[in-house]
Amino acid sequence: MKRIHLFEFEDFNWYPDWLRRSTNRLIIVMHTLLGTANKVAELLAPIVRKEDSTSIVDLCSGSGGPMPRVLQILQKGYDIQEINLTLTDLYPDQLTANALNSKSGNNIKYLTTPVDATQIDRELNGIRTMIGSFHHMKPDEARSILISAQTNRKPICIFEISDNSTPIWLWWIAFPINFIMTFFITPMVRPMSWQQIVFTYIIPIIPICFAWDGAVSNARTYTLDDFDELLHGIETENYRWRKGTFDGKTKQIYILGIPA
Repeated sequence: MKRIHLFEFEDFNWYPDWLRRSTNRLIIVMHTLLGTANKVAELLAPIVRKEDSTSIVDLCSGSGGPMPRVLQILQKGYDIQEINLTLTDLYPDQLTANALNSKSGNNIKYLTTPVDATQIDRELNGIRTMIGSFHHMKPDEARSILISAQTNRKPICIFEISDNSTPIWLWWIAFPINFIMTFFITPMVRPMSWQQIVFTYIIPIIPICFAWDGAVSNARTYTLDDFDELLHGIETENYRWRKGTFDGKTKQIYILGIPA
């Protein structure tokens, strides 16, 4: 495989909640700028209609990611009204969870207990999604996620906002770019907190963590060829896999698993 598995700060359980939340909110801004929600909704709409599924289970949701917006697009843009979204994470964002769970009628629930994407509870039924998070998994973990979806005949949509197309030895070049970019995109963060401002513009801890994790994320991203290697030997006739790319400000890749 081309990818290299360097560490990201968000992988560690000692990473402070406020800092994890701050970097996750910057990731949401990046998804907004890249139009992730529209692309994911485009991928999911046919699956929702075909499977007649009323539930989406998002794994590794962080501070919500783009999936709440995806739900809105499915409801308003694709006229799929009877659909609900469950957000999960190994390190749930309790503030985001409380805010979402306290709203009535938004069809969104954020589980406040940890959920490991590699060990999904059978009670979590629905279309599985992993948006900008699959690269966190080591190859054996990634393969187990794919096998689990296929074995349990659950549709899955994996979407990454980069395609890891740059030469591997240039992975670090994104660090200074991401560091500088943080200062420009921080005003777009919602909701804003005092930590987001202080630890961006006065003590630049957030830009350092965001820049490192962003650069490493690209180096960790599975390429389309890597997906072929992950799927080798597990494909069956009653479950179909499809992969592809979206071209835009950056090239984004996806893989879909759908019961035949």
